[in-house]
Amino acid sequence: MKLQRLDHFGIEVCDLARAERFYVDVLGLEVVARFGDQVLLKCGDQNLALFGVTRPPIDPEQRRERISHPLGRGHHAFLVSRDDLASARERIARAGCESAAPIDWGDHDCVYFLDPDGNLLEIVSYR
Repeated sequence: MKLQRLDHFGIEVCDLARAERFYVDVLGLEVVARFGDQVLLKCGDQNLALFGVTRPPIDPEQRRERISHPLGRGHHAFLVSRDDLASARERIARAGCESAAPIDWGDHDCVYFLDPDGNLLEIVSYR
């Protein structure tokens, strides 16, 4: 078996409508389809599936812990151009997302942030 590429990835969310608004309005993804408790969004040449699940939301302390120590944790990273990195950071901040300080890795820069459900996300830009 030879895997060709990642086709889509899925994120669990407590409030599907709120998550859809966030990923469309803040991150700029486009709705491809809606299937009951799922929303499929276009992300470049791949798709992101939002799955509405019933679970308690993470509490503020868990959110603080997750964003204060993002390295080495499971997350989803979105690639942006060098020119879009600053505007992406501003857009995330305007949306009220908790975020970590930018990280300079030498060959790329990144910013970790949380979506409304506390999922750890990253914006990354390579030099």
